[in-house]
Amino acid sequence: MKESGTLLTPADTEPVLSGGAFVHLDGALHGSFTTADFASAVRVLDQVAEAADALSHHPDVRLGYGRVTFRLSSHDAGGVTDRDLRLALRIQEIADAQDAERARFMPARYDVAIDCTDADAIRPFWRVGLGYVESYRDGEIDLADPHGQGPGVWFQSMEIARTERNRIHLDVYVPTSEAEARVQAVIDVGGDLLTAEHAPDWWVLADPEGNELCVCTSDT
Repeated sequence: MKESGTLLTPADTEPVLSGGAFVHLDGALHGSFTTADFASAVRVLDQVAEAADALSHHPDVRLGYGRVTFRLSSHDAGGVTDRDLRLALRIQEIADAQDAERARFMPARYDVAIDCTDADAIRPFWRVGLGYVESYRDGEIDLADPHGQGPGVWFQSMEIARTERNRIHLDVYVPTSEAEARVQAVIDVGGDLLTAEHAPDWWVLADPEGNELCVCTSDT
């Protein structure tokens, strides 16, 4: 493992996590497990709580009937570090010992991209209309759901307004290891691959009527 506190990329963590429930996406490790019932999910969580206290590093948790989901990130470092990797491996050990199984779904992040010539002019409309707040990413002002549930909204600057196509498209961020399979699955159900020029960072696809979707990955 790298020096404590050093940010890790998906390329660093994937070989260590391979075969388990945890995947690296968007600056965090995500792992979801299914169990026989609510009580068994609580038992997994109880043991993880003890392990987290022992490591002085704690996950974000969602608990439901027969399912428990963990999100690990070192907020002081702004992403995944060896602390998260160690805790993820310990959680996997606990889940295996409790016969908890890896959940089928893969984590993803969804964004709405709006093409525009003047982001400052249209941003207030979307901020107020959606009940969102401004957020800052890579030097740009985006919009975020204050409850952390809705997709993010970002504004793609155009020198000349596009009139020949829809000016709003969706971005879906998936784990790097899943991206090519997702792209192929979209093509298999009738999607059109417009460009792979920027792969593996993102692929641009369109549905049969030309509405666009970008399948994206994250290196953090």
